[in-house]
Amino acid sequence: LSRYLIRNGFKVIGTSRDSSQCNRENLKKLKIENDVDIISLSPIDYRSVIDVITKVSPYHIYNLSGMTSVGLSYELPLECLNSIVNSCLNILEALRFTESKARFFNAGSSECFGNIQKGYANEKTLFSPKSPYGVAKSTAYWLVSSYRESYGIFCCSGILGNHESPLRAKRFVTQKIISDAILISEGKSKELILGNLDIIRDWGWAEEYVKAMYLILNADKPKDYIISTGKSYSLSEFVKKTFNLLGLEVEKYLKIDNKLIRPSDIKRSSLSPEKISKELGWEAKYNLNNVVDFMI
Repeated sequence: LSRYLIRNGFKVIGTSRDSSQCNRENLKKLKIENDVDIISLSPIDYRSVIDVITKVSPYHIYNLSGMTSVGLSYELPLECLNSIVNSCLNILEALRFTESKARFFNAGSSECFGNIQKGYANEKTLFSPKSPYGVAKSTAYWLVSSYRESYGIFCCSGILGNHESPLRAKRFVTQKIISDAILISEGKSKELILGNLDIIRDWGWAEEYVKAMYLILNADKPKDYIISTGKSYSLSEFVKKTFNLLGLEVEKYLKIDNKLIRPSDIKRSSLSPEKISKELGWEAKYNLNNVVDFMI
């Protein structure tokens, strides 16, 4: 997102709870570490948020902060809700109090919908979150909707399907699959250990999704949109695609550990990007097949 905004002529200011200790490795990989100013801000501290918004007077605010691991949310539900819900509320309340004209994008999640038994979820589909992460993202979504309708703030949520990139940490299953498969192909490892292979997700390419975020904030009216490819695949297909590209036989190396299966995990997540396609002209060019290629 930072790289995309910089290329479009924006000055980007990132925040970290402690800017002096901030991990800048991903900025270095993208060769923009000298183009992004990083300042200290604690999203769960209202005073900190309002001080920064007052000082910076931002044009756009993109809120992609908070716990990002669904699995970890089961272990740390209080931290999850605090980092997602309270941080979103603090930004909204700071915008209201300062009467800022900044446009605010909040990153939502397909986890809000829970299990999608058949068909595709759209913006009118009822939420039914299964994880603390999904509950937190749903709460933040409704906060954004409430502040938009009650106070006239230009604020929107993007309900994001899974969006992958080489910048992913290895705790995310897609990066774990890619990394371990490459180690196996290099003779440095002998197995890939996973949990439930039957889960179905809509996997997109993060570099495309940030363009959708930008379009949402530059639209004439503030609205919420699903951001997805519209195509879903099982985790098993992701694994097979990865191993096939590396010339490996899955059966030789794959092991299942039931301890890795999450409680009340979502089995199927399928999303329709029809609204953003019709209204903003955004469509994903890449899906699972391209994503595995790019990450390898």
